[in-house]
Amino acid sequence: MARVFMKGCEAIAEAAVRAGCRFFAGYPITPQNEIPEYFARRMPEVGGKFVQGESEVASISMVYGAAAAGTRSMTSSSSPGISLKSEGISYCASARIPMVYCNVSRGGPGVGSIQPAQMDYFQATKASGNGGFRMLVFAPSTVQEAVDMTYQAFDYADRDRNPVLILADGVIGTMMEPVVLPEMKSEEEVAAIKESKRKWACVGHPLDYKNRAWIEPGQWSTIVQQQKNEEAAALYESWEKDVRVEEYLTEDAQVVIAAYGISARIAKSAVDMLRKEGKKVGLIRPITVSPFPYKAFDRLNYANIKAVLDVEMSIPAQFVEDVKVGVKERSPIQTCLCSGGNIMSREKVIEAVNSILEGK
Repeated sequence: MARVFMKGCEAIAEAAVRAGCRFFAGYPITPQNEIPEYFARRMPEVGGKFVQGESEVASISMVYGAAAAGTRSMTSSSSPGISLKSEGISYCASARIPMVYCNVSRGGPGVGSIQPAQMDYFQATKASGNGGFRMLVFAPSTVQEAVDMTYQAFDYADRDRNPVLILADGVIGTMMEPVVLPEMKSEEEVAAIKESKRKWACVGHPLDYKNRAWIEPGQWSTIVQQQKNEEAAALYESWEKDVRVEEYLTEDAQVVIAAYGISARIAKSAVDMLRKEGKKVGLIRPITVSPFPYKAFDRLNYANIKAVLDVEMSIPAQFVEDVKVGVKERSPIQTCLCSGGNIMSREKVIEAVNSILEGK
């Protein structure tokens, strides 16, 4: 298929439409505004519905309702807006409602800055809402990956009847790159997807309907609540097969950089430059940050490694906590950090690697 030149936010929205998303509700916040703007133009063209909610809370509640009726549904926001949606996301997880959302993250905490950051890692991977539920969380490092992950996310959400998160950032959301868009699902395919959910979807059933398969979240007994949580835990364990990771030039590396998203993209270019100088540097890039690819760190040759370098756009560091679990004290871990809307630079990464190699 032909490549087209698109901004990240708009490409994410188009990928969702092509995946069969026919309902979007959201609320403006920088730097993800182009996602709802694009949906506002595009949804009428495919017979879908766009709603600008009066708030983030209203928007996620609308997505809950549309997704509960079997429609592929999506929302998006940036950092503090995602926090406001967290209760509704938790309700979707509790009710086993498949939906997709995107966080085009910015600086924080609080309102923070409107510039890119990676300061929502804990929120995305550890506590997206109350109750300890988990999600598949994909972290693109290019606009093409953001397109592909968004398109696939709807299939994962439907498979698991669980929310799926695309954890992007302001760089990915606002930059423009050439992308190959996936095929547009036909109206027949979209209708078939919705029909396949009829067993559990809230589409109207006879009063004597005996085979319902939906979950009714509410004031369950402790026995029922524990049973539902045990079923969810089994689902999360099954995600080991879905782990994705890029292991780049790690076989002989003396310094291994660990990074995700835009920081990994920057770090990878630093690795290439350092390799041209004869320096043995590699990269582990989690593509799924939940579940995390801990086994990639088990495959490292720690006899050769001087240190693992955590590179992330967060102060204090967050991603490093999962890196520590993966490394298991088999190597020193150093950090290369920026925060609050300052974007990681290739020069900063190279300086940090050189300091390790020189024993500073």
